[in-house]
Order: sequence, then C-alpha cells, then structure tokens
Amino acid sequence: MRQDSLYDDSPSSSKVTCSEQERLAQLKNHIRHHDYLYYVKDRPEISDGEYDRLFRELSDLERTYPELVTPDSPTQRVGAPPLGEFGKVRHERPMLSLDSLVNSEEVLTFDQRMKRELGSDQVEYTVEPKFDGLSVELVYDRGTFVRGSTRGDGNVGEDITINLRTIRSLPLQLQADTFPNHLVVRGEVYMRLSDFHALNRRMTEQGDDVFANPRNAAAGSLRQLDSHITASRPLVVTCYEVMTMTGAPPPSHWAELETLALCGLPVPHLRRRCETIDQVLAFHRETEDQRDNLPYEIDGVVVKVDRVDWQARLGMKSRSPRWAIAFKFPPRKEITEIQDIVISVGRTGTLTPLALLKPVEVGGVTISRATLHNADEVARKDIRVGDTVRVERAGDVIPAIAERIPIANEVRSDPFHMPHHCPICDSAVAREGAYFYCTGQAACPAQLKGAIEHFASKAALNIDGLGKKTVAQLVDQGFVKDLSDLYRLNREQLLKLQGFAERSATLLFEAIARSKHVSLDRFLMSLGIRQVGQHIAKVLAKEFGSLDAVMSSDRERFQKVREIGPEISESLASYFQENSNRQVIDQLQKLGFSIIGTPLPQSGAAVLFSGKSFVFTGGLERLTRDEAKALVERLGATVSSTVSKKTDYVVAGTDPGSKLDQAQKLGVTVLDEVAFLDLIGHQMES
Repeated sequence: MRQDSLYDDSPSSSKVTCSEQERLAQLKNHIRHHDYLYYVKDRPEISDGEYDRLFRELSDLERTYPELVTPDSPTQRVGAPPLGEFGKVRHERPMLSLDSLVNSEEVLTFDQRMKRELGSDQVEYTVEPKFDGLSVELVYDRGTFVRGSTRGDGNVGEDITINLRTIRSLPLQLQADTFPNHLVVRGEVYMRLSDFHALNRRMTEQGDDVFANPRNAAAGSLRQLDSHITASRPLVVTCYEVMTMTGAPPPSHWAELETLALCGLPVPHLRRRCETIDQVLAFHRETEDQRDNLPYEIDGVVVKVDRVDWQARLGMKSRSPRWAIAFKFPPRKEITEIQDIVISVGRTGTLTPLALLKPVEVGGVTISRATLHNADEVARKDIRVGDTVRVERAGDVIPAIAERIPIANEVRSDPFHMPHHCPICDSAVAREGAYFYCTGQAACPAQLKGAIEHFASKAALNIDGLGKKTVAQLVDQGFVKDLSDLYRLNREQLLKLQGFAERSATLLFEAIARSKHVSLDRFLMSLGIRQVGQHIAKVLAKEFGSLDAVMSSDRERFQKVREIGPEISESLASYFQENSNRQVIDQLQKLGFSIIGTPLPQSGAAVLFSGKSFVFTGGLERLTRDEAKALVERLGATVSSTVSKKTDYVVAGTDPGSKLDQAQKLGVTVLDEVAFLDLIGHQMES
C-alpha cells in the first residue's frame, strides 16, 4: 500500500470514538512488537496471515481517520513521493573511521599502547563483527525516530530519513519504559546474503543489472530518491554505538549495547566482552571460522576499549578514535588460470592492465577478471598469460591477483609490457609515476563522456542541463564525438534525447552557446588536463595571460612557474604536444569561443577601461563575482557596490536587485553577462 493512499482528500465522514482510538493505538503496539520479534530477534510468534490481518485493520482505521496517522505508525514504512535530492545533515558528533590492523602482532601492540596510555595492567574490550554495509546516524527524540543520515565525510551526511523509515528492523518508536529524551545512535545498514541473492535473481528475471555484492546493493537501495524502491529492498540495520544521549551515559560500551537492546534497537548478537587481549584474538579466530556460515557479510571484528571514561581519556585522532580498531580478516583466495591480459582505459585516461581469468568462485561470487593495478605490480609479481594464480577479493569486494603459483616444467609466455599507444584512440601513452595514461584525453572515445562531464561542470564551463545522463545519450547516439561537437548541436538533435521537450532543448542549446565566453583559467580547467585543477589553472592564467602563450610553452617553461613542479609540467607538455588535443582546441576557437585572458599592464584595453566604473548585481553564470571584479580591475576599471550618475556600466545577472532599477532610472548602461563578456573580450582583442 502506498503512503499517499492513507490520505483522503474528502473530510472524514464520521467522528472517531475513544474505542477506535484505543484500538488504533493497540494495533500499532501489537505490530511494533511483532516487527521486533520477527526482524530483530528472529523469533516470530504469529503467522504471516495473522500479521497481515492486523496490518490491514490498522490501514483501514487510518484511511477512515487520516488525522490519526502519525509518523511512527507501521503503515508509514511503505515509502513516500520521490525526492528531488537529499538534503545535507551535520552530525551531532563526527562519525569517524577505524584504523585497520591485519595481524595478531599489530593487535598485541595496540593492547600494549592502551595499557601504557591508561596506566593499567589490564584493559577490557568489547568485540563485535565488522559489518560490510553503509554507516548511518539515527536520531530519536522522546523515543520517536526523527532523522537519519549517511556518514558522508564524517561531519556532514545526506538526510535519508524517508528511506530509513522503510527498514522493518529499525523501530520508529523505542520500546523501553524509560529512554533518553534525546538519543543519537550509529548503525550499519546492510543486506543478508539470502536476501541479496533473491534480489539479484529477481532483477535478472526483470532484465535489470544485478548488484556486484551485498554492500553495493545496500548502499544503492538506501540512496534511492524514490523511497518506494528502498521499501521494496530487503534491508536490515544493526546499531553499535551511542553517539549522544541525554542523562547519565552507560559506564561501558557493553552497557551501551545492552541499553540499546532494551530500547528495542537491533544490536550485534555475535559479541563478547573480553578481559584480556588473548580473548580478543580467540574471538577473532572463532568468528573467522564461522564467517562462511553467517547470514551476512563481515570483513573482520571491531575491538573497542570497554570503559567509556577510558575512551574519553584516550580521545581521538583526526579521522579515527584511539580506543578502537578494526581487526580485519585475510582476504578470501582461490586458484585459477590467466587466459589473457588486456588494457582497460578508464574515464580519466588511466591505463589499467586486467587479467581475464578462467571463471572461479571466491566467497560466493564468480570472478572472471581481476585488476593487475599497474605495470610495476605486474612486473613485481611476474604475472604472464597462461600463469596459474591465486585470486583474492581485496576487502571482500575488488578481485585482485594475490600471487603466481609456480608449476613444475611449465613453459611460460613472454613478459607483459604496457602499450606505447592507447588501444582505443591510438594516441601516445605517457607515464606518471607507476601509472600510464592516454594523452588523447577529450579526443579519446573511452574518456569522452567523462571529459564532457568535466568540461560542462560548474567549476569549468558550467553548462546547466548537461548532466551525466544527457552526456551519455549525446555520445551513444553519435551526436558528439569530441568537445567541439557540442557547439554543432541543434535543437532537433536535442529533441531526440530521452526526457527532452521544446523548452528543455532550447534551454540547453542556449546554455551551450553562452559557454563560449569564458575566462582563461576556467577554459584551462575545462580541458581536464591531468593535475590541473582550479588553483593551477588560475596560476597558469595569471602567469601566461593568453591561451596561445600557454600552448606554445614547453616543460622547461612550465617548470619555471611557481607552484608547478616536474609532474604537472610533464602533464601540461604532453597534453599540448598531442595533435588531437590541439585540433579540438582549434575547432572550439573556430566555432566562436571567446577565451578571456589576462592582459598585460598598460595594454590598449587597460587604457580604454581606465577610470570606468562597474557595478554588478544578481548572479553570474560564467564567472564568479570575484573573477569578474578581477577582470575589470586588471583593465584599469573600478568596481563599486552602489549605482550613481558616475557609474559607467551595471552588469545584471540572474535575479538582479534594486540596483538594476536604479541604473535604469539614472540612464546608466546595463549589460547582461553575455554582453559584458563580449565587451571585455572585444577590448582585449583590440
């Protein structure tokens, strides 16, 4: 049943009685109780048919009396109208990551450090599984679930409350007789293995792409803008940390978990309180032995100093607590044969050697190819076609070659070497440290979609409406084969794209046309030259002043620029030496690009603008306000915040304020952004 079916536009035809209110409250409590038994305790007490009967009765009552529907009702787990985007949420306490350790010696060293810093001969630990899912923050006020968010960067995450509400194992109302007025909990959302395989089977039958692993399935499901999709996915949550709470906090992490369990929140069943580090190591071994029989994926155990006051004394590092670690399991490994080694060209041009394998199952997943990372790694492991190798899933996700297994009397093939030319576009291949990359960049079909997305991004040309899906259609339908083709598009072609109508096609067509007027630093940024971001692009624009000056420089000249070292110099020189890149730039200029550089002092433009006064109002699309101000000041003009009779030009962007009205009353020349850029560009050319 959809959420919006609970709300009837017509007024209730009858007045709710006390007995009906009591029955509605009783049904909510019954269903919450049985949800807890089924989804958290895995101990159902009633049949599915009886549960469905209770749910239907509650739904019918809420449909009759929509004013009684509350956010914590079990019927509100079914989803809501799709969102346009997720909002941002600042966490009440940073959601830190954990330092990962991979062997017993490192864990023993951790224990010694804890004892030394705490001044104690004995430190107790709580140990629990490290779930392989998506970390979330859950907020309860007065026992009611009010907000949930992703981890994000640890300080700010995405508000996914509407999706988390669909997860049956997450109580919308805490069950304890007493609970904190305000409680913030950290948990992990994941998918049980049986549910994951069933979901993939269903998606295969529907002709949809399947998920690579349970973690990807959980993350993809939880970040759906349409919560009805999330509600259809078999997600579960386990809570494992109290981040903030009102009242006296529990004295230990073990007590925290017990408190959460009393509130009806799901906590790790497989956990242990360990008095010594030897007991921690024993738990790790036992859990690893059980790993393949567990109903969910884990990649290690989490070890936490148990006493909360000791946790506070130990404190935090910049990204992780000092009092907790992740004690990882060794990657799963299987033996197979390399049938071929091929080169994959990524969206950024990096060439990655891939081993095509005789299919082998590793940890329940069939693997037919594995990354070889880079040429140095291939040489170090001496991997060749025909070799017998041991394959692992690094982090239980990414297939990789762990080692070659020598075979007696084997005749091996020739050593592998990286190609000198890109296998996709035949451009020259350059090297940067351990990595090789195609210098063709925007002219390389393998990189074209990524190059266009970067070209149109906000920090570059800021072409509104040219997003990932539109770019994919333009390339896949053959309308755009290099960057210059964007400026040959017509409205008729845009109308052939899925999701485009007359207005949207016109808006995109106009946005592309406007992007022809651009500052030099943004244009350099838009080309996607390796290691050239916003800052380096500005350094280059300031140093060289024009695109011709940049393109005619060599490694030695670039390296003389402050903040530009050997690697960036090599990247710049390689890019501009590649003929295909120069051809694209030449085509862009022939199609009317006006690239606004930095004029020399005392230039003709500076003389023409000397003493002129500009006022900016509203938002600019091509330039930031600071960039526009810097441009006119370099030309000898001034920028004022107020309009007067002495003002020469008012530049009006989107949503201009009262300054535009004032300019019109005073008869001051008003320019839109395109006219402003034309004026600046014309004066620079003069």
